[in-house]
Amino acid sequence: QLQACGGGLVQAGGSLRLSCAAPGRTFSRSTVAWFRQAAGKEREFVTAIRSHGTTVTADSVKGRFTIARDNAKNTVYLQMNTLKPEDTAVYYCAVGGGSLITSSVMRLSSYDDWGQGTLVTVSS
Repeated sequence: QLQACGGGLVQAGGSLRLSCAAPGRTFSRSTVAWFRQAAGKEREFVTAIRSHGTTVTADSVKGRFTIARDNAKNTVYLQMNTLKPEDTAVYYCAVGGGSLITSSVMRLSSYDDWGQGTLVTVSS
């Protein structure tokens, strides 16, 4: 069961770090992604890290958000800087196949395990 945490309320321009852990599952053998879903909108891809360490990031957050993995702790982090009100959403971590190709890494259907979500609210 994936466990995502770290959400909260932050002012625009601020930073937050989300964490995703999965007891019993080895992240280094999987692609781990972050998606987000704002109120009234569809869930969208944010960023992912493949088993071999390469990352894919959505243009909307590129340069502001960074995904990283700590193999020793079997935890994936999402560092979010320069947050904007439009980043407000519930953020979900998800786990899929070992090294998804780029066309697959952004698809919800590529992931078979999802966390419960953590709410990030950015005030203006």
